[in-house]
Amino acid sequence: MTATLPMVRQGETPLPAEGENGRAVTAASSAVQLLTFSLREETFGVAILNVKEIIEYAGVTEVPMMPAFVRGVINLRGAVVPVIDIAVRFGWTPTVPQRRSCIVIVEVPVGEGKQEFGIIVDAVSEVVEVAGSEIEPPPTFGARIRSDFVAGIAKVNERFVIVLEMANLLSLEEMAELAAAANGARTRE
Repeated sequence: MTATLPMVRQGETPLPAEGENGRAVTAASSAVQLLTFSLREETFGVAILNVKEIIEYAGVTEVPMMPAFVRGVINLRGAVVPVIDIAVRFGWTPTVPQRRSCIVIVEVPVGEGKQEFGIIVDAVSEVVEVAGSEIEPPPTFGARIRSDFVAGIAKVNERFVIVLEMANLLSLEEMAELAAAANGARTRE
């Protein structure tokens, strides 16, 4: 089942309840709504519960001494939101923004609170509803991205959607470690 793409705004409540530990994939009997998007001709999905809104790609202010996957920050109604190039986070080449490129604002649980991030995508597709039983566990081999970044693989309209595990993909602890390592390497140069 597909639905038209709503713009999810702060304060709106997406449909299904969030699973344990903020995971996008819940019990096999429940349905999960995913926002699907394309990146490098692959289709990815993120639980609609994690999506705050979708904005047009516009100027991102670079921040010195950050890891390559941190593209910079944007001002979102007075809040500073880091923008992550998930292609670089996957180990791919940086995303070159095109006409349909967007920044998807996602919210990730961090400790007792939540943190907002922007992720750069080539194009947003649609919101789909997938039965939890139709989401397979992540493959243990052959994936082009780290397995801990993948919550599962869903088949939607005869195509595969890689469901992302946002808490791992946007882990503040890991990003801080990578930033420290990058800064240390620059200091030694």
